[in-house]
Amino acid sequence: MNLSERDLLYNWHPYTQHKTASIFPAIVKGKDALLWDENGMEYIDAIASWWVNPYGHSNQVIADAIYKQLTTLEHVLFGGFTHDKAVELSEKLIAILPSNQKKIFYSDNGSTAVEVAIKVALQFFYNKGNKRTKIIAFEDAFHGDTFGAMAASGISFYTQAFSDSLLEVVRVPVPTAGNEEKALQILKGHLETNEFAAFIFEPLVLGAAGMVMYQPEVLDKMIAICNNNNVFTIADEVMTGFGKTGKTFATDYLINKPDMMCLSKALTGGTIPMAITTFTQEIFDGFYDDDVNKALFHGHTFTANPTGCAAALASISLLQTNEMQDNIQRINQSHLAFESKINNHPKVKTTRILGVIFALEVKTENEESYYGTMRNKLYNFFIEKGVILRPVGNIIYILPPYIITDNQLQKVYQTIENALEIV
Repeated sequence: MNLSERDLLYNWHPYTQHKTASIFPAIVKGKDALLWDENGMEYIDAIASWWVNPYGHSNQVIADAIYKQLTTLEHVLFGGFTHDKAVELSEKLIAILPSNQKKIFYSDNGSTAVEVAIKVALQFFYNKGNKRTKIIAFEDAFHGDTFGAMAASGISFYTQAFSDSLLEVVRVPVPTAGNEEKALQILKGHLETNEFAAFIFEPLVLGAAGMVMYQPEVLDKMIAICNNNNVFTIADEVMTGFGKTGKTFATDYLINKPDMMCLSKALTGGTIPMAITTFTQEIFDGFYDDDVNKALFHGHTFTANPTGCAAALASISLLQTNEMQDNIQRINQSHLAFESKINNHPKVKTTRILGVIFALEVKTENEESYYGTMRNKLYNFFIEKGVILRPVGNIIYILPPYIITDNQLQKVYQTIENALEIV
Protein backbone atom coordinates (compact mmCIF):
# COMPACT_ATOMS: atom_id res chain seq x y z
CA MET A 1 0.00 0.00 0.00
CA ASN A 2 1.11 3.55 -0.65
CA LEU A 3 1.04 6.32 1.98
CA SER A 4 -2.41 7.57 1.02
CA GLU A 5 -3.90 4.10 1.42
CA ARG A 6 -2.13 3.48 4.73
CA ASP A 7 -3.34 6.84 5.99
CA LEU A 8 -6.99 5.84 5.60
CA LEU A 9 -6.50 2.83 7.86
CA TYR A 10 -5.84 4.90 10.98
CA ASN A 11 -6.07 8.68 10.59
CA TRP A 12 -9.10 10.85 11.29
CA HIS A 13 -8.69 14.12 9.38
CA PRO A 14 -10.09 17.53 10.38
CA TYR A 15 -13.25 18.92 8.79
CA THR A 16 -13.73 15.68 6.87
CA GLN A 17 -16.66 13.36 6.27
CA HIS A 18 -14.62 10.25 5.61
CA LYS A 19 -17.48 8.29 4.05
CA THR A 20 -17.65 10.67 1.09
CA ALA A 21 -14.07 11.96 1.04
CA SER A 22 -11.60 11.23 -1.74
CA ILE A 23 -8.22 9.70 -1.06
CA PHE A 24 -5.76 12.28 0.24
CA PRO A 25 -2.52 13.06 -1.60
CA ALA A 26 0.45 12.15 0.59
CA ILE A 27 2.91 15.05 0.68
CA VAL A 28 6.54 14.00 1.08
CA LYS A 29 8.47 17.21 0.40
CA GLY A 30 8.04 20.98 0.39
CA LYS A 31 10.22 23.86 -0.74
CA ASP A 32 9.24 27.52 -1.00
CA ALA A 33 5.71 27.68 -2.50
CA LEU A 34 5.78 24.09 -3.78
CA LEU A 35 4.80 20.71 -2.38
CA TRP A 36 5.35 17.24 -3.88
CA ASP A 37 3.35 14.09 -3.22
CA GLU A 38 4.57 10.50 -3.09
CA ASN A 39 3.92 10.08 -6.83
CA GLY A 40 6.03 13.08 -7.77
CA MET A 41 3.04 15.37 -8.46
CA GLU A 42 3.91 19.03 -7.88
CA TYR A 43 1.48 21.46 -6.23
CA ILE A 44 1.57 25.22 -5.76
CA ASP A 45 0.56 25.89 -2.17
CA ALA A 46 -1.61 28.93 -2.93
CA ILE A 47 -3.07 29.15 0.60
CA ALA A 48 0.22 28.74 2.52
CA SER A 49 -1.08 25.52 4.10
CA TRP A 50 -3.99 27.13 5.96
CA TRP A 51 -2.25 30.50 6.13
CA VAL A 52 0.76 29.43 8.22
CA ASN A 53 3.73 29.39 5.78
CA PRO A 54 4.31 32.97 4.58
CA TYR A 55 8.05 32.40 4.11
CA GLY A 56 7.66 29.11 2.25
CA HIS A 57 8.23 25.48 3.08
CA SER A 58 11.59 24.26 4.42
CA ASN A 59 12.75 27.81 5.00
CA GLN A 60 16.45 27.60 5.76
CA VAL A 61 16.55 30.61 8.13
CA ILE A 62 13.81 29.19 10.36
CA ALA A 63 15.20 25.64 10.10
CA ASP A 64 18.65 26.84 11.23
CA ALA A 65 17.13 28.70 14.19
CA ILE A 66 15.19 25.60 15.23
CA TYR A 67 18.24 23.34 14.90
CA LYS A 68 20.41 25.68 16.94
CA GLN A 69 17.79 25.89 19.66
CA LEU A 70 17.30 22.11 19.75
CA THR A 71 21.00 21.66 20.49
CA THR A 72 20.79 24.14 23.38
CA LEU A 73 17.38 23.78 25.07
CA GLU A 74 14.44 22.06 23.39
CA HIS A 75 11.89 22.68 26.17
CA VAL A 76 11.54 23.76 29.77
CA LEU A 77 8.38 24.22 31.79
CA PHE A 78 7.17 27.83 31.87
CA GLY A 79 5.36 27.43 35.17
CA GLY A 80 7.91 28.76 37.68
CA PHE A 81 10.70 29.19 35.09
CA THR A 82 11.59 31.36 32.14
CA HIS A 83 14.21 31.27 29.37
CA ASP A 84 16.03 33.58 27.01
CA LYS A 85 13.97 32.90 23.89
CA ALA A 86 10.65 33.66 25.60
CA VAL A 87 12.05 36.92 26.94
CA GLU A 88 13.53 37.89 23.57
CA LEU A 89 10.34 37.02 21.68
CA SER A 90 8.16 38.98 24.09
CA GLU A 91 10.46 41.98 23.75
CA LYS A 92 10.36 41.71 19.95
CA LEU A 93 6.58 41.40 19.87
CA ILE A 94 5.95 44.29 22.25
CA ALA A 95 8.09 46.44 19.93
CA ILE A 96 5.85 45.75 16.90
CA LEU A 97 2.43 45.37 18.53
CA PRO A 98 0.10 48.33 19.14
CA SER A 99 1.57 50.45 21.92
CA ASN A 100 -1.20 49.62 24.41
CA GLN A 101 -0.22 45.94 24.45
CA LYS A 102 2.01 45.29 27.48
CA LYS A 103 1.72 41.62 28.53
CA ILE A 104 2.03 38.37 26.59
CA PHE A 105 0.56 34.95 27.41
CA TYR A 106 1.77 31.90 25.47
CA SER A 107 -0.33 28.92 24.40
CA ASP A 108 -0.47 26.34 21.60
CA ASN A 109 -2.74 27.34 18.69
CA GLY A 110 -5.29 29.87 17.47
CA SER A 111 -8.21 28.33 19.35
CA THR A 112 -6.35 28.39 22.65
CA ALA A 113 -5.22 31.98 22.07
CA VAL A 114 -8.89 32.91 21.76
CA GLU A 115 -9.84 30.70 24.70
CA VAL A 116 -7.36 32.54 26.91
CA ALA A 117 -8.70 35.95 25.83
CA ILE A 118 -12.31 34.99 26.56
CA LYS A 119 -11.45 33.50 29.95
CA VAL A 120 -9.45 36.57 30.88
CA ALA A 121 -12.30 38.90 29.93
CA LEU A 122 -14.80 36.94 32.03
CA GLN A 123 -12.50 36.53 35.02
CA PHE A 124 -11.43 40.19 35.02
CA PHE A 125 -14.97 41.28 35.84
CA TYR A 126 -15.43 38.35 38.23
CA ASN A 127 -12.28 39.45 40.10
CA LYS A 128 -13.76 42.95 40.38
CA GLY A 129 -17.01 41.61 41.85
CA ASN A 130 -18.89 42.60 38.68
CA LYS A 131 -19.68 39.24 37.12
CA ARG A 132 -20.42 39.33 33.40
CA THR A 133 -21.30 36.17 31.53
CA LYS A 134 -21.79 37.16 27.89
CA ILE A 135 -19.66 38.21 24.96
CA ILE A 136 -20.43 39.77 21.57
CA ALA A 137 -19.19 38.46 18.23
CA PHE A 138 -19.90 38.89 14.53
CA GLU A 139 -22.36 36.80 12.59
CA ASP A 140 -20.47 34.20 10.49
CA ALA A 141 -17.34 34.59 12.61
CA PHE A 142 -14.90 31.76 13.15
CA HIS A 143 -12.58 31.79 16.15
CA GLY A 144 -11.65 28.14 16.65
CA ASP A 145 -12.87 24.78 17.89
CA THR A 146 -12.31 24.77 21.65
CA PHE A 147 -15.47 25.54 23.62
CA GLY A 148 -15.04 29.26 24.24
CA ALA A 149 -13.72 29.87 20.74
CA MET A 150 -16.47 27.69 19.28
CA ALA A 151 -19.11 29.66 21.17
CA ALA A 152 -17.77 32.88 19.67
CA SER A 153 -17.93 31.36 16.20
CA GLY A 154 -21.08 31.92 14.18
CA ILE A 155 -20.87 29.23 11.50
CA SER A 156 -23.63 26.95 12.74
CA PHE A 157 -22.66 23.56 11.37
CA TYR A 158 -19.39 23.76 13.31
CA THR A 159 -21.21 24.37 16.57
CA GLN A 160 -24.80 23.11 16.38
CA ALA A 161 -24.09 19.77 18.09
CA PHE A 162 -22.83 21.68 21.14
CA SER A 163 -25.30 24.59 21.22
CA ASP A 164 -26.68 23.67 24.64
CA SER A 165 -23.22 23.61 26.20
CA LEU A 166 -21.79 26.93 25.03
CA LEU A 167 -21.14 30.31 26.57
CA GLU A 168 -23.86 32.83 25.71
CA VAL A 169 -22.84 34.94 22.73
CA VAL A 170 -24.86 37.72 21.10
CA ARG A 171 -24.28 38.49 17.41
CA VAL A 172 -23.90 41.71 15.48
CA PRO A 173 -23.85 41.90 11.67
CA VAL A 174 -20.52 42.19 9.91
CA PRO A 175 -20.27 45.90 8.97
CA THR A 176 -19.71 45.35 5.26
CA ALA A 177 -20.36 48.17 2.77
CA GLY A 178 -23.90 49.49 3.23
CA ASN A 179 -24.33 47.57 6.49
CA GLU A 180 -22.20 49.77 8.74
CA GLU A 181 -24.88 51.85 10.46
CA LYS A 182 -27.07 48.83 11.18
CA ALA A 183 -24.14 47.01 12.80
CA LEU A 184 -23.23 50.06 14.91
CA GLN A 185 -26.79 50.51 16.16
CA ILE A 186 -27.19 46.83 17.05
CA LEU A 187 -23.88 46.90 18.94
CA LYS A 188 -24.95 50.01 20.86
CA GLY A 189 -28.26 48.41 21.76
CA HIS A 190 -26.62 45.29 23.18
CA LEU A 191 -24.14 47.23 25.29
CA GLU A 192 -26.85 49.14 27.15
CA THR A 193 -27.48 46.04 29.28
CA ASN A 194 -24.04 45.96 31.01
CA GLU A 195 -23.96 42.15 30.69
CA PHE A 196 -21.02 41.84 28.31
CA ALA A 197 -17.38 41.22 29.13
CA ALA A 198 -15.95 41.50 25.62
CA PHE A 199 -16.50 42.00 21.91
CA ILE A 200 -14.38 39.62 19.81
CA PHE A 201 -13.78 40.17 16.10
CA GLU A 202 -11.62 39.23 13.16
CA PRO A 203 -10.24 42.63 12.14
CA LEU A 204 -11.06 43.69 8.55
CA VAL A 205 -11.26 40.13 7.15
CA LEU A 206 -13.41 37.17 8.25
CA GLY A 207 -11.35 34.29 6.91
CA ALA A 208 -13.46 31.15 7.26
CA ALA A 209 -16.59 33.09 6.26
CA GLY A 210 -15.06 33.47 2.79
CA MET A 211 -12.64 36.38 3.20
CA VAL A 212 -15.50 38.79 3.97
CA MET A 213 -13.99 42.29 4.24
CA TYR A 214 -15.00 45.54 5.90
CA GLN A 215 -13.37 48.92 6.48
CA PRO A 216 -11.19 50.03 9.42
CA GLU A 217 -13.23 53.19 9.97
CA VAL A 218 -16.31 51.29 11.11
CA LEU A 219 -14.26 48.98 13.33
CA ASP A 220 -12.73 52.07 14.95
CA LYS A 221 -16.27 53.21 15.78
CA MET A 222 -17.19 49.80 17.20
CA ILE A 223 -14.13 49.76 19.44
CA ALA A 224 -14.94 53.29 20.62
CA ILE A 225 -18.48 52.19 21.53
CA CYS A 226 -17.06 49.29 23.56
CA ASN A 227 -14.54 51.56 25.27
CA ASN A 228 -17.33 53.95 26.27
CA ASN A 229 -19.28 51.05 27.78
CA ASN A 230 -16.37 49.42 29.64
CA VAL A 231 -16.44 46.31 27.42
CA PHE A 232 -13.12 44.77 26.36
CA THR A 233 -12.27 44.32 22.70
CA ILE A 234 -10.46 41.21 21.41
CA ALA A 235 -8.82 41.25 17.97
CA ASP A 236 -8.47 37.72 16.63
CA GLU A 237 -5.45 38.16 14.34
CA VAL A 238 -4.72 34.45 14.05
CA MET A 239 -5.27 34.68 10.28
CA THR A 240 -4.59 38.35 9.57
CA GLY A 241 -1.42 38.75 11.62
CA PHE A 242 2.14 39.02 10.31
CA GLY A 243 1.66 40.77 7.01
CA LYS A 244 -1.41 39.18 5.42
CA THR A 245 -3.33 42.45 5.11
CA GLY A 246 -0.36 44.49 3.88
CA LYS A 247 0.54 45.73 7.36
CA THR A 248 2.14 43.70 10.16
CA PHE A 249 -1.24 43.44 11.89
CA ALA A 250 -4.71 44.32 10.63
CA THR A 251 -5.10 46.47 13.75
CA ASP A 252 -2.32 48.69 12.38
CA TYR A 253 -5.02 50.17 10.13
CA LEU A 254 -6.97 51.30 13.21
CA ILE A 255 -6.86 54.44 15.33
CA ASN A 256 -8.52 52.74 18.30
CA LYS A 257 -6.58 49.68 19.41
CA PRO A 258 -8.04 46.49 20.91
CA ASP A 259 -7.53 45.52 24.55
CA MET A 260 -6.41 41.99 23.63
CA MET A 261 -4.95 40.35 20.54
CA CYS A 262 -4.78 36.68 19.53
CA LEU A 263 -1.87 35.49 17.35
CA SER A 264 -0.86 32.12 15.91
CA LYS A 265 -0.57 30.49 12.44
CA ALA A 266 2.25 32.51 10.75
CA LEU A 267 3.84 33.25 14.14
CA THR A 268 6.42 30.47 13.71
CA GLY A 269 6.41 30.43 9.91
CA GLY A 270 4.38 27.23 9.82
CA THR A 271 6.94 25.15 11.69
CA ILE A 272 5.94 24.62 15.33
CA PRO A 273 2.48 25.05 16.94
CA MET A 274 2.49 28.18 19.07
CA ALA A 275 0.07 30.96 19.97
CA ILE A 276 0.05 34.20 21.87
CA THR A 277 -2.59 36.32 23.55
CA THR A 278 -1.59 39.90 24.38
CA PHE A 279 -3.07 42.28 26.93
CA THR A 280 -3.10 45.85 28.16
CA GLN A 281 -1.58 46.66 31.55
CA GLU A 282 -5.08 47.33 32.92
CA ILE A 283 -6.15 43.78 32.19
CA PHE A 284 -3.03 42.27 33.75
CA ASP A 285 -3.52 44.44 36.84
CA GLY A 286 -7.01 42.98 37.24
CA PHE A 287 -5.30 39.67 38.19
CA TYR A 288 -2.42 41.18 40.22
CA ASP A 289 -3.52 40.69 43.80
CA ASP A 290 -2.57 39.25 47.18
CA ASP A 291 -5.46 36.84 46.73
CA VAL A 292 -4.07 33.81 44.86
CA ASN A 293 -7.56 32.95 43.65
CA LYS A 294 -7.51 36.03 41.43
CA ALA A 295 -4.60 34.67 39.38
CA LEU A 296 -5.15 33.33 35.86
CA PHE A 297 -5.14 29.57 36.38
CA HIS A 298 -4.67 28.59 32.76
CA GLY A 299 -1.69 26.92 31.12
CA HIS A 300 -0.39 24.45 28.57
CA THR A 301 2.40 21.93 28.87
CA PHE A 302 4.30 23.45 25.96
CA THR A 303 3.66 27.08 26.94
CA ALA A 304 6.47 29.30 25.56
CA ASN A 305 8.31 26.26 24.16
CA PRO A 306 11.88 27.50 23.51
CA THR A 307 12.08 25.87 20.08
CA GLY A 308 8.84 27.51 19.02
CA CYS A 309 10.06 30.85 20.36
CA ALA A 310 13.26 30.51 18.33
CA ALA A 311 11.21 29.79 15.21
CA ALA A 312 9.00 32.82 15.89
CA LEU A 313 12.00 35.10 16.36
CA ALA A 314 13.41 33.98 13.01
CA SER A 315 10.00 34.35 11.35
CA ILE A 316 9.50 37.91 12.56
CA SER A 317 13.01 38.81 11.43
CA LEU A 318 12.16 37.50 7.95
CA LEU A 319 8.94 39.51 7.87
CA GLN A 320 10.86 42.69 8.65
CA THR A 321 13.30 42.32 5.74
CA ASN A 322 12.93 44.66 2.77
CA GLU A 323 12.70 41.62 0.50
CA MET A 324 9.65 40.22 2.29
CA GLN A 325 7.92 43.58 2.50
CA ASP A 326 8.53 44.07 -1.23
CA ASN A 327 7.09 40.60 -1.87
CA ILE A 328 3.90 41.51 -0.03
CA GLN A 329 3.49 44.60 -2.22
CA ARG A 330 4.34 42.62 -5.36
CA ILE A 331 1.63 40.05 -4.62
CA ASN A 332 -0.88 42.77 -3.87
CA GLN A 333 -0.18 44.48 -7.20
CA SER A 334 -0.41 41.15 -9.00
CA HIS A 335 -3.80 40.49 -7.36
CA LEU A 336 -5.04 43.92 -8.46
CA ALA A 337 -3.99 43.23 -12.05
CA PHE A 338 -5.78 39.87 -12.00
CA GLU A 339 -8.86 41.51 -10.50
CA SER A 340 -9.04 44.05 -13.33
CA LYS A 341 -8.83 41.20 -15.82
CA ILE A 342 -11.38 38.86 -14.21
CA ASN A 343 -13.89 41.34 -12.74
CA ASN A 344 -16.18 41.39 -15.77
CA HIS A 345 -16.18 37.63 -16.30
CA PRO A 346 -19.81 36.43 -16.59
CA LYS A 347 -19.27 33.85 -13.83
CA VAL A 348 -17.77 36.36 -11.36
CA LYS A 349 -20.12 38.08 -8.90
CA THR A 350 -17.62 40.07 -6.79
CA THR A 351 -13.92 40.25 -6.03
CA ARG A 352 -12.09 41.73 -3.04
CA ILE A 353 -8.46 42.27 -2.11
CA LEU A 354 -6.54 43.26 1.01
CA GLY A 355 -2.78 42.80 1.15
CA VAL A 356 -1.93 39.32 -0.14
CA ILE A 357 -5.56 38.14 0.24
CA PHE A 358 -7.63 37.78 -2.92
CA ALA A 359 -11.23 36.51 -2.93
CA LEU A 360 -13.59 35.85 -5.82
CA GLU A 361 -17.27 35.05 -5.46
CA VAL A 362 -18.67 32.78 -8.18
CA LYS A 363 -22.19 33.53 -9.41
CA THR A 364 -24.67 30.82 -8.41
CA GLU A 365 -28.38 30.35 -8.98
CA ASN A 366 -28.89 28.81 -5.55
CA GLU A 367 -27.22 29.43 -2.20
CA GLU A 368 -24.07 27.31 -2.06
CA SER A 369 -23.35 25.40 1.15
CA TYR A 370 -19.94 25.57 2.82
CA TYR A 371 -18.90 22.09 1.67
CA GLY A 372 -21.40 21.85 -1.17
CA THR A 373 -21.23 20.40 -4.68
CA MET A 374 -19.67 23.46 -6.30
CA ARG A 375 -17.01 23.77 -3.62
CA ASN A 376 -16.03 20.12 -3.94
CA LYS A 377 -15.98 20.29 -7.73
CA LEU A 378 -13.72 23.34 -7.66
CA TYR A 379 -11.44 21.89 -4.99
CA ASN A 380 -10.94 18.64 -6.91
CA PHE A 381 -10.30 20.58 -10.14
CA PHE A 382 -7.61 22.66 -8.49
CA ILE A 383 -5.89 19.62 -6.97
CA GLU A 384 -5.90 17.84 -10.34
CA LYS A 385 -4.22 20.89 -11.87
CA GLY A 386 -1.54 21.03 -9.19
CA VAL A 387 -2.83 24.07 -7.29
CA ILE A 388 -3.86 23.92 -3.62
CA LEU A 389 -6.90 26.14 -3.12
CA ARG A 390 -9.73 25.45 -0.66
CA PRO A 391 -12.91 27.27 -1.76
CA VAL A 392 -15.40 28.28 0.92
CA GLY A 393 -18.78 27.53 -0.64
CA ASN A 394 -18.74 29.58 -3.83
CA ILE A 395 -15.81 31.77 -2.69
CA ILE A 396 -12.40 31.06 -4.23
CA TYR A 397 -9.59 32.72 -2.33
CA ILE A 398 -5.82 33.01 -2.66
CA LEU A 399 -3.55 33.62 0.33
CA PRO A 400 -0.10 32.61 -0.90
CA PRO A 401 3.34 32.43 0.70
CA TYR A 402 5.10 35.75 0.31
CA ILE A 403 7.90 34.04 -1.63
CA ILE A 404 5.63 32.73 -4.39
CA THR A 405 7.05 33.59 -7.81
CA ASP A 406 5.28 35.66 -10.46
CA ASN A 407 5.11 32.62 -12.74
CA GLN A 408 3.53 30.54 -9.99
CA LEU A 409 0.99 33.28 -9.29
CA GLN A 410 0.10 33.44 -12.97
CA LYS A 411 -0.50 29.69 -12.99
CA VAL A 412 -2.83 30.08 -9.98
CA TYR A 413 -4.75 32.84 -11.74
CA GLN A 414 -5.00 30.88 -14.98
CA THR A 415 -6.20 27.81 -13.12
CA ILE A 416 -8.96 29.87 -11.50
CA GLU A 417 -9.96 31.22 -14.92
CA ASN A 418 -10.11 27.68 -16.26
CA ALA A 419 -12.16 26.58 -13.24
CA LEU A 420 -14.79 29.21 -13.99
CA GLU A 421 -15.52 27.41 -17.24
CA ILE A 422 -16.60 24.24 -15.42
CA VAL A 423 -19.03 25.76 -12.90
